[in-house]
Amino acid sequence: MSGTTVPAAGDGPEEDTADGDQRMIAERSVTDWWSTAVSEIQPGVIRLRGYPVEELIGRVTFAEQIWLMLRGELPTPGQGRLLEAALVAAVDHGPQAPSIAAARMAATCGVGLNSAVATGAGLLGDVHGGAGQQCMEVLQRVVDGEEAAAIVAEYRRRRAYVPGFGHRFHPRDPRRDPLLALVREAAHAGEVPGRALEAGLALEAALAEGRVRPVPMNIDGATAIIYAELGFPSELGRGLFVLSRSVGILAHAWEETQSGARIKGPLPRPLLAGYHGVPKRHPDRTQSGPVRGEG
Repeated sequence: MSGTTVPAAGDGPEEDTADGDQRMIAERSVTDWWSTAVSEIQPGVIRLRGYPVEELIGRVTFAEQIWLMLRGELPTPGQGRLLEAALVAAVDHGPQAPSIAAARMAATCGVGLNSAVATGAGLLGDVHGGAGQQCMEVLQRVVDGEEAAAIVAEYRRRRAYVPGFGHRFHPRDPRRDPLLALVREAAHAGEVPGRALEAGLALEAALAEGRVRPVPMNIDGATAIIYAELGFPSELGRGLFVLSRSVGILAHAWEETQSGARIKGPLPRPLLAGYHGVPKRHPDRTQSGPVRGEG
């Protein structure tokens, strides 16, 4: 018929639908590469765990926002208070702390503030910054039924420190009592189980057995109890400590950038690092053996 177009093979609606489905499958194979349940971003839209960000701004605290991002739901008021208390308590411990000292030194070397903070945070490892996570693991052993005294004896046999107890500087860490008081209140109100608190106190009592001076809990132990009571896994316990201490690292790095100092090392300039190598010596090419030192 004149003026009538006969569809070519493969141009029908069924083929268009199939092509669209294939394109959608191909697109999803790319967009799902970083698929996430944490945030949804579209033009004009930011949703965090399903909540429009504009409905969170001004309505939740930063600690509650941290909980939401990590756990997927908003905390109860009691849970939010405990988390905030732990974060506040661990923000700083002075420029003698290696992470903060490193950040301050980096800040005098011409790097950006972000690099100075990253330098400090990068030093938070198993020895400096990891005791909270390790303490959470020990607390769980007690909660699971092991005797606190047996665990303490095990550490003493290995000549190792029980993580979360004792302090090289404070006879009694001033952050212990207010944090544990908050946990007691929360346990009494039924907001947390109280089992990690009981485990921590049992370990503290076992450490004091046979000693003239007790070995009280430190900030790592107190915050470990809070994070365990709130149901965080031990790895996140360390992550939350890093998040908290990053605030102090940032403050110290910023202060150092304002001082105008340049290339500050670990010792004041009039002082030099000690030396314990071989004494002064000179190369002697006439001898075949090692070069001897003077004196």
